[in-house]
Amino acid sequence: MAMGIAVKRSYLSEIAGSGTAFMALFVLGILIVMVIPLPTWLLDLLLSMSIVISMVILLMSMYVSRPLDFSVFPSVLLTVTLLRLSLNIASTRLILLHGSEGTGAAGQVIKAFGTFVVGGNYVVGFIVFCVLVVINFVVITKGATRVAEVAARFTLDAMPGKQMSIDADLNAGLITDAEARRRRQEIEHEANFYGAMDGASKFVRGDAIAAIVILLVNIVGGLIIGVLQQGMPLADAARNYTLLTIGDGLVTQVPALIVSTAAGILVTRTAGENDLGEQLGTQVFGQPKAVAISAIILFAFGLIPGMPKTAFMVVAFVTAFLAWNLLRRERQPKEKVTEVPAAPAAEAQPLVSAVDPLGIEVGYGLIPLVDASQGGELLHRIKALRKQMAAEMGFILPAVHIRDNLQLKPNEYSVLIKGVEITRGEILVGYHLVIAPEDPGPEIKGIRTKEPAFGLPAIWVSDDEMEKAQAMGLVVVDAATVITTHLTELVKNNIDELLGRMEVQSLLDNLAQVYPKLVEDLVPKVVPINVLQKVLQRLLRERVSIRDLVTIIETLADYVGMTKNADILVGYVRQALGRSITRQYLDETGNVTAFMVSPDVEDTIARSVQHSEYESFISLDPPFLNRLITNIRNAVTAATSRGIQTVIVTSPHIRTHLRKVVERFFPNVAVLAHTEIARDVNIMTIGMIEAK
Repeated sequence: MAMGIAVKRSYLSEIAGSGTAFMALFVLGILIVMVIPLPTWLLDLLLSMSIVISMVILLMSMYVSRPLDFSVFPSVLLTVTLLRLSLNIASTRLILLHGSEGTGAAGQVIKAFGTFVVGGNYVVGFIVFCVLVVINFVVITKGATRVAEVAARFTLDAMPGKQMSIDADLNAGLITDAEARRRRQEIEHEANFYGAMDGASKFVRGDAIAAIVILLVNIVGGLIIGVLQQGMPLADAARNYTLLTIGDGLVTQVPALIVSTAAGILVTRTAGENDLGEQLGTQVFGQPKAVAISAIILFAFGLIPGMPKTAFMVVAFVTAFLAWNLLRRERQPKEKVTEVPAAPAAEAQPLVSAVDPLGIEVGYGLIPLVDASQGGELLHRIKALRKQMAAEMGFILPAVHIRDNLQLKPNEYSVLIKGVEITRGEILVGYHLVIAPEDPGPEIKGIRTKEPAFGLPAIWVSDDEMEKAQAMGLVVVDAATVITTHLTELVKNNIDELLGRMEVQSLLDNLAQVYPKLVEDLVPKVVPINVLQKVLQRLLRERVSIRDLVTIIETLADYVGMTKNADILVGYVRQALGRSITRQYLDETGNVTAFMVSPDVEDTIARSVQHSEYESFISLDPPFLNRLITNIRNAVTAATSRGIQTVIVTSPHIRTHLRKVVERFFPNVAVLAHTEIARDVNIMTIGMIEAK
């Protein structure tokens, strides 16, 4: 028996601690109120609770930083509306059954609103009730409904652009998969919220209509019951039932008006870090001149004959004092405490400084992008890029050193590899770049330019135009993202130059922590470190990941005794990494769509190759080379028109040499050997590379 009691208590405590169970009981209680007659003291308690709940909702809508922080509001709005209607039914029952007993028949709360609030005059009460209904129904509810409809439509229209922006950040390595999923969920929640608000606003509108109907029903029904059934004089019946009905209407319309105001505040809010009060204080009182001009105009009104001087003058002086205080705060200099660093000890400076493997120089106008104290995110983006390259290519980029260069234009930056400038670009700080492959027309206003990484047509736009571009589904990126994307492409195209002897040694040291015996036995005893470096550089040049360093070293150990020629060794390593290489070029059907090389072209290239101990060279006849390049250019055009990457498949003994020819003209064209493609992958031929 004791165990049964303990189980019941545990179950009841679990229900009490569950928010879902509490809401279920709350809604069930609302439905019970509609059916079961309530004593007056309980009705007073529930009416007071309704007013408190509406006030809490209003304050919450003012204190949240963004609408999504109160995403449960549509469900709360429905529940509160249902509560008010159930209380209307309960109060109507008491008014019609006991209205002949006096103005206290429906409880003290309704009596107070019917007598004290409107002075016991039911005509005044009726007018006040009508005014509240008009304000709620015509002004607040109608405006909030329209705002919710527009917000829902524009939120849905902007979803594709926001999704593309997230995908662009993810592909650029600026965010992780978890962050991308979180942002996508937030976009989905935002669309669901405004869609729900569009429908929930109809509840408030229906509640206002129901209040008018209940008012008329109570008055007419009360007169009929009081005169015909209770035998009351018409004047007494009209006074009692009308005052009770007006009190009931006011006590339900006040919470309805408060909740409607909360709905209007919530749907008209814009996302920000501060609540509504802080935003109002910052924005409205952030312009003391406007407050001062208002005080002058108010003072002038007080000087006009016939105007109430006392009221206008008092308010004018209070406003003027507020404006003076705001102006004084604005002009007050902000004290800055600058810590003076201690003078460094004299150090011997080297005559020749080391060259940075990778660096960025910026004009002075781009310093805010680098300075984290000014909100700059460039350093964080570059850190994410290094992590991304390590995960994709198996190679940790050297640290990227960023310096200011007064010789550059204020909005200009340059990228340097080993101290040599590779490219330059220009950025407009405070603007966003809209990628527009097709001309969006005059709808998007901005400064036309070219996206620096891929050369795509783009437009620099302000924040207002950015929202239009996102609504049109265009990709919009900020200035830091533009630089990071440009740097990413430059690194991928020149990554082999960044892999020096020290970087190779660092890779071996990391590998030795997991496979110490392998590194100890093979490097450098069997595989010289300079040979390993050349092979890794050639793999990176063709964007082949070197993460599987164990397979690379083991393959080199098998063949390095036969030849020291790096080109031949790369071919063996690529065969060992065939599945990893093939995966990069699989189409949607799991096949490799590629162009084949004609036997005549393969024979000509094979006869033109000259081998040495460490390298291989190719010397082609210029007319033949021109015809070959023309055919490859046509293949690239055909592949681009299909929306696929250009892949050429040839025999393994000429693959390296054909790649050397192709990369000078088409660096992004992949050249694969038959032996590199995984056995379970089919080759779908779409053309032949010839030299005719």
